[in-house]
Amino acid sequence: MRIGELARATGTTPRALRHYEQAGLLSAQRAPNGYRVYDERAVVRVRNIRYLLDVGLTLDDVRVFMPCLDGDVAAAPPSGKGLEVVLERLAVLDERIAAQSAVRDRLAEALRRATGGRMRPVA
Repeated sequence: MRIGELARATGTTPRALRHYEQAGLLSAQRAPNGYRVYDERAVVRVRNIRYLLDVGLTLDDVRVFMPCLDGDVAAAPPSGKGLEVVLERLAVLDERIAAQSAVRDRLAEALRRATGGRMRPVA
C-alpha cells in the first residue's frame, strides 16, 4: 500500500509516517516511480507506535519496543527495558506535574494577596 493508504488505515498522516520512517521505526520499499510502498504488517506497526505515543512515550522511548512493534504491544508482557523506560517517563511526568503545581500555588497566592482574598482561583 502507498503512504496515503497506510495513513488512512491507521488514522494518522503521511507526514507522521515519514517522521516514523526517519526515526527508524518504520520502513518502506520504493516503487520504480519513487513512491513509498508498505506491506500489510505496517498497519499493526503504526498502530502500535501510535498507542505508545498516546500513552505518553516519546519516539526515542518507542525504539525500546522495536522487537514487539509488529505484535500486540498492549497485551504483551513488558520487557525489563520496557518497564525501565516507562518508569523513567512516569518520573519525568511526576516532576513536571510537581513543578507546575508549585507554580500554580505561587500564582494563586499572589492573586489572593493582590486582591485581599476577594478573588480566588478556579480549582
